[in-house]
Amino acid sequence: MDPVALIVQKYGGTSVADPDRMRAVAENVAFTRRHGNDVVVVPSAMGKTTDNLIKLANDVSKTQPGREMDMLITTGERISMSLLCMALADLGIEAVSFTGSQAGIITDSMHGKAKILEVKGDRVREALAAGKVCVVAGFQGISIEKEITSLGRGGSDTTAVALAASLAADSCEIYTDVTGVFSADPRIVPQARKLARVNFDEMLEMAGAGSRVLALRSVEFARNHNVPVHVRSAFTWEPGTWVTDQERSMEEPIISGVVTDTTESKVTIVAVPDRPGIAAALFEGLAAANVNVDMIVQNTSQDGTTDISFTMPKADMATAESIVGRVAAEIGARGVSHDSDIAKISLVGAGMKTSPGIAAKMFRTLADESVNIEMISTSTIRISVVTAASGLERAARALHTAFGLDSGQAYSAPLPERK
Repeated sequence: MDPVALIVQKYGGTSVADPDRMRAVAENVAFTRRHGNDVVVVPSAMGKTTDNLIKLANDVSKTQPGREMDMLITTGERISMSLLCMALADLGIEAVSFTGSQAGIITDSMHGKAKILEVKGDRVREALAAGKVCVVAGFQGISIEKEITSLGRGGSDTTAVALAASLAADSCEIYTDVTGVFSADPRIVPQARKLARVNFDEMLEMAGAGSRVLALRSVEFARNHNVPVHVRSAFTWEPGTWVTDQERSMEEPIISGVVTDTTESKVTIVAVPDRPGIAAALFEGLAAANVNVDMIVQNTSQDGTTDISFTMPKADMATAESIVGRVAAEIGARGVSHDSDIAKISLVGAGMKTSPGIAAKMFRTLADESVNIEMISTSTIRISVVTAASGLERAARALHTAFGLDSGQAYSAPLPERK
């Protein structure tokens, strides 16, 4: 008899958006269970539930303590988990639901974007041993101070992978509204193609560069604990993209994907005195406020001053503005400017480690499209540039073609909603 496999399945908000979709998910879970697998399911909140709860909070109150917001927005996943267990009961599958705290998902105390420190999972293991399907609420945990916490955007992905790591699952399936990981966003590059597999390092760079298919922290967890992740559609159930530690073969393209991101703003501090400690004062203040800085460029010093530019999430702009303004005044800088009309375009591919000339080809392609580069950042397998947002589509399509990624046909499956 074949050994029993343990599969963790995560379902996104659109996958469980209404009663029909919830029943379809229950059918898939039942199918997996009846094929001899143990199953742990991590559902997101239904559809726009979390957004609606945030809107409700905004309508009720201007003062929103982090503890109470987490109490509010973690209720969406509790609704999903209990309904899914009911739908499974209709199919004759014994299932039991657990909140994040009941499942032993221990986090730090940063309300709104808590990090998972440990997954105890004792009750989940007991339920699995009793032959039950376990449904664990995504996006949430309990802090070391015993407070309910939320994990931030993409938190259910992180919950699923963390559970898979803790339970030594055979794989973690991430069901979403796209059929896998693509070589580019099909809404921007119609010739994008689905990738059969991506290695952890490439997926980590893609997520960090702005790909929204998998949350960055979930990929970090998967890589650190070597959890194979299968990204697939909850609407077509077709095979998707495997994210594993497997190295790419020689025949595959040098570049895996063109990643685009319009969620960042650029901040420039003008005429900063060029002396030790200035950058530390600025970025320590932003780090203390939990503002995630991405690309940083400091110009060559002239007349004892320099300009410092950096990119950061638009969503954190209000928090960052007061910090940057205060530090700029303290250090005697001339002023601060913001530009939210930017795009970040990245090439990601393990093949570029051994292929010289990738950056030159990228820059020539952009020049031929009259797209001006404002900032450049690189890693061993990624090159990112910041450009004006107006050139995004033109640039992404040209790069996709230049690096041999076009599929030869326009993407025809239903496209996910923009979030």
